Amino acid sequence: MSLRAALLEVLRDERRVVDGDSVLDQHGRDLSLHAPRRPDVVVFPESTDEVARLLAFASAEGVPVVPFGAGTSLEGHVIPIAGGISLSLARMNRLLTLRADELNATVQPGLTRLALNAAAGEQGLFFPVDPGADASLGGMAATNASGTTTVRYGGMRRNVLALEVALADGSTVRTGTRAAKSSAGYDLTSLFVGSEGTLGVVTELTVRLYGIPERVLAVRASFADLDDACEAAAALVAAGVPVARLELLDGPTLGAVNAYKGTRFAEAPTLFVEVEGDDADVRGLCGAAVVYESDADPTGRSRLWEARHHVLFALLAAAPGKVHKSTDVCVPVPALADAIRHARAGLDAGGLEASIVAHAGDGNYHVLFMLDPADAEERRRVEQLNAEMVEWALAHGGTCTGEHGIGLGKLEYLAREHGDLLPIMRGIKRLLDPAGILNPGKVVVE
Repeated sequence: MSLRAALLEVLRDERRVVDGDSVLDQHGRDLSLHAPRRPDVVVFPESTDEVARLLAFASAEGVPVVPFGAGTSLEGHVIPIAGGISLSLARMNRLLTLRADELNATVQPGLTRLALNAAAGEQGLFFPVDPGADASLGGMAATNASGTTTVRYGGMRRNVLALEVALADGSTVRTGTRAAKSSAGYDLTSLFVGSEGTLGVVTELTVRLYGIPERVLAVRASFADLDDACEAAAALVAAGVPVARLELLDGPTLGAVNAYKGTRFAEAPTLFVEVEGDDADVRGLCGAAVVYESDADPTGRSRLWEARHHVLFALLAAAPGKVHKSTDVCVPVPALADAIRHARAGLDAGGLEASIVAHAGDGNYHVLFMLDPADAEERRRVEQLNAEMVEWALAHGGTCTGEHGIGLGKLEYLAREHGDLLPIMRGIKRLLDPAGILNPGKVVVE
């Protein structure tokens, strides 16, 4: 019996089990440059019970299962390198309960962050984690997503209160509660958040919501050099200024944005800041800025952040025929300027075309390489610099990835960073997934 026929016996609905070429291609890749690999079949469950039954079948038959959200990951997380089932959670996309008085909501994993914010906004609330893409909340939990607002609100691990998870054997567990805090036993919610679908499949999550601030200002501060910009960012964090976003873009990046968006930003190291309240403290701590502008108008603020979120599109438009590879590392905030300078020196020495952006408030910076897909030597130089960036970060108290995750792309770097912990991680994996069916080849491998 074929895999599709066997799955039809589990679900008894042909619309849930798909093996058409376009659907297989869509679920065989993410936004990374890692080689795509089609699954054998894509399954669209619509309930926790269906997910559990599918996993019980897959575990008994030894069939790999890779959970799939919106496909916006950047390190090959959803590529089914061993074939098998791509488990799309797109149809489990309901907002189950929004509790305005408790400041939380319970959702299915396929609901996207923008859909949640549209509903929460009607109650004067919002969900803060913003990775840029309109990712699914289940996928964001699985990768411990963060982004531009991490400096104030933290990433997914801080904002997930409780989970329902289907385990590899078809059983389900609930972790956490709706209470604001708990000291009850091991923190298994945090274990599943960031596990990249290797320990279980998130089928429901309860997340924190926050009141929409009454007054928000967008600030743009440009500096003569990188050191001044990074020093201002570190000072803002150290002073406890209520910044909700604190982003750094270098001059070449802003040049590409200007060409793409028709904007006229100074093509110099620039902080994009969002502050909740008055900007007097921001202005004071950005005293070295050569350009300083603030805007309380929602349209102006949206325009500023649209420019930040469209950086990749701007770079692709400036380099027709090329593809992008995005990587990230994270260092202590005071080390950010030196880390970026090290990366830029490597880019210049290697003759590589790339842009640098940073979540300056938490020390997480990204290099967006633009590559000729036919140039193997260029790809080798990119990988070499990527490794050098990680080594520099680890040597200065940082991590190989601040928010992209391990997936396929950073397996060797996880071993460099936490090699002594890998046996423990493998033991947890074997305990929860003894057949090894859940997203095999990702995060930890035997």
